[in-house]
Amino acid sequence: MTRKISTGVGSLAVRVRGQGPPAVLWHSLFVDERSWGRVEEEWSTERRVVSITGPGHGASEDPGRRYTTTECAAAAGTVLDELGVDEPVDWVGNAWGGHVGIVFATDAPSRCRTLVTLGTPVQALNRAERARTIFLLSAHRMLGPVGFIRSGVANVLLSATTRERDPEAVALVEDCLVRADRAALRNAVVSISLHRPDLTGRLPGLPVPTLFVTGSDHKGWTPEQARAASRLVPHGSCAVVDGAAYLVPLEAPAETTDLVRRFWAASVPGYT
Repeated sequence: MTRKISTGVGSLAVRVRGQGPPAVLWHSLFVDERSWGRVEEEWSTERRVVSITGPGHGASEDPGRRYTTTECAAAAGTVLDELGVDEPVDWVGNAWGGHVGIVFATDAPSRCRTLVTLGTPVQALNRAERARTIFLLSAHRMLGPVGFIRSGVANVLLSATTRERDPEAVALVEDCLVRADRAALRNAVVSISLHRPDLTGRLPGLPVPTLFVTGSDHKGWTPEQARAASRLVPHGSCAVVDGAAYLVPLEAPAETTDLVRRFWAASVPGYT
């Protein structure tokens, strides 16, 4: 079931599948909820999976102004209120979704039971990353999602192995770019990527079991960085997925499903 829910960052598309304890999914920038397609069905056999499409992506609206990760986390709370979810959720976020999850778990700790971040750098963009993002934004504004922009984004989000062996994953990333409202997508990238705060200071205050997952080929969030972040969290751990980059649930669905299930089993009393 998919519905639109009004929030402080616009009307967001929300898909709910399955029954059981609630798990919230929030995707990466540049792609929409379809990036969960290879793992969502598996989790929904045992969970009530709430997949939130972020502003400016998919069928979700753009708020018509700049917005913050904190506002996105508050919007997730609004979604849960509207759905009548009053028990703590297990949050699974990919890149952008992981940033929102870190803020959600620290700002509303009673609403979050566990946190999984997939391919989520906690530091702000470095100078080279900012320059590359600004160039792509400028080119996108002038030309739209032309070939070199689509391939440039795919080259960052997907590992070389994925790009070579998984044309379906490449096609999904490019289709998300083609379908997206151009101005709304740029607003999301400026709001969430260019203005992304360093979240390192929040990590010691994360009160929930937290798993940082990154791909071995993720140049913006290396295994060493992920392990260092996990050591700052009172109940933190880390896992590395070989041959993946940013979009771990799309690139390595079987391993992602298994990692998350094992983490839940170790962290959630009574989970089997």
